[in-house]
Amino acid sequence: MAKRATDSNGLRGMMVVCACMVAAVAVTEAAEGHAQKDPLGVSESEEITAVTAQWEAAGAVIGKIIIIRQDVFDTSNPKENKSIFRAANRWHIETREAVIRKQLLFKEGDTYSRMLLDESERILRRNVYLFDADISATGLADGQVEVTVRTRDVWTLTPEFSVTRSGGENTTEFGLEELNLAGTGSRLALNHEENVDRDSTSLAFSNRHLGRHWLALDLSFADSSDGNTSFLRLQRPFYALDTRRAAGITLLDDDRVDSFYELGQRVAEYRRERTLASAFYGWSRGRQNGWVRRWSVGLTYDDTRFGVPRTPTLPSVIPADRELVYPFVRFDLLEDKFSETHNLDSIEKTEDVYLGTSINMQLGWASERFGADRDAAIVELGISKGSGSPARQLLLLDAALSGRWEGGQARNGVLRGNARYFLRQSPKRSFSISLSTATTRRPDLDTLIELGGDSGLRGYPLRYQRGKSRALITLEQRYYTDWYPFRILRVGGAVFADIGRTWGDNPVGADGSGWLRDVGFGLRLVPTRGSPGKVYHIDIAFPLDGDASIDTVQLILEGKRSF
Repeated sequence: MAKRATDSNGLRGMMVVCACMVAAVAVTEAAEGHAQKDPLGVSESEEITAVTAQWEAAGAVIGKIIIIRQDVFDTSNPKENKSIFRAANRWHIETREAVIRKQLLFKEGDTYSRMLLDESERILRRNVYLFDADISATGLADGQVEVTVRTRDVWTLTPEFSVTRSGGENTTEFGLEELNLAGTGSRLALNHEENVDRDSTSLAFSNRHLGRHWLALDLSFADSSDGNTSFLRLQRPFYALDTRRAAGITLLDDDRVDSFYELGQRVAEYRRERTLASAFYGWSRGRQNGWVRRWSVGLTYDDTRFGVPRTPTLPSVIPADRELVYPFVRFDLLEDKFSETHNLDSIEKTEDVYLGTSINMQLGWASERFGADRDAAIVELGISKGSGSPARQLLLLDAALSGRWEGGQARNGVLRGNARYFLRQSPKRSFSISLSTATTRRPDLDTLIELGGDSGLRGYPLRYQRGKSRALITLEQRYYTDWYPFRILRVGGAVFADIGRTWGDNPVGADGSGWLRDVGFGLRLVPTRGSPGKVYHIDIAFPLDGDASIDTVQLILEGKRSF
């Protein structure tokens, strides 16, 4: 690719950018007229009607629960009654009925509650092996209600081969992943990844509902070119709003080489060895008057050691060691307020948007008497709030504060804030603005803030700027089309602009180059039969600032969890 054009070519470059934007808009709008709506019929949003309110007031009982499990393809639809689709269904193992049934928050003989039906829908939709879930009710005689649970599977055995590009760097990944092993909801993955930091081969297993209980297990091992990682988490979480007890343990052993960057280039490195062990126990009185209050107590051992890499290739800058041992107490406040929508962060898929207020606070005390290397208060605070309506205007806010208080002053204090605003222009178009900010107070050397192509500034190399504070603004015009090629992909598009910068000293390089801007456009591909929860981005970005080494056109290929 050509290097950055001179100033005399700037106007011509901007004209090309504008022409590309207009072309992208025209293509995505034209595509809306080509496709037909997907007749899945499993994601209708049901409100509490006068009839269901009467059932609850009368104390109606759930007399029967019917589980309808739909396969990957609906062969009753002529468009999907193809030989290749029928073969896919034959080779696919459906999610077991028992796996679906034990995730429901109600059973036959329970008093009917629309609230529990809605929450069960949300729990089912969180599973990566299901594309969607819908729960409806029909009145029967003698004060009974029949509940029908409909789910639709996705293809979960995936030979993994992908090349992701962001920030001017490629990540190659290949392996084999099964997200629903034998229909049990278990994930098993063998994967090899090569990126700018390391080559790594990993094996991972997880299951959210072990046995007959709400036990969740996550287990993974990775053998990397610069170290090894082992991770274990076993817990019974607060899986529902009315859950009364929770407990769990987490173990981590991580050995790796990390780097410092300046203008997208590695300039220094260090070795990090971290051992973490944490356990907690929590309790709650459940949902009361629309709110949930939860308390937890626990103990954490977190030892992080730094040093020179075994085979150094760059100058070493070594952060200070930290050994923290502390008991903690945690409080969570959660408002029961959700809304269902479509075409927000995905395409033609039911999305659950949290519109309530959530607050969490955790306080720990590390002490030399417990084995820590210092006396320090460990503080974490988070708050989020949603307002408006996904059908019109939506505002999502969240903020988080973390850090230590030691020696009479704040250490490694990090304050983060995010705001996302959506304006629904039509069922197929929306405009969004997002603002992300972060600032630190006496940060540890390994926790400085980075900004670049891998953190939202799409037109620039990864980790292009580093400092003690950051701001990033993204404007995006989104298009959700009805184009449905091969009945396996939903297609959308976006035109975007990113503006951001960091502030503060970079201990290993320059302070950055001020404000950075880029513009671009791209496609969004949402798989409907596999890779659940993924949105694949194909973006073309044009950097408008930065140094002369940056390519004038950046190609970004990556999979994300949102549009």
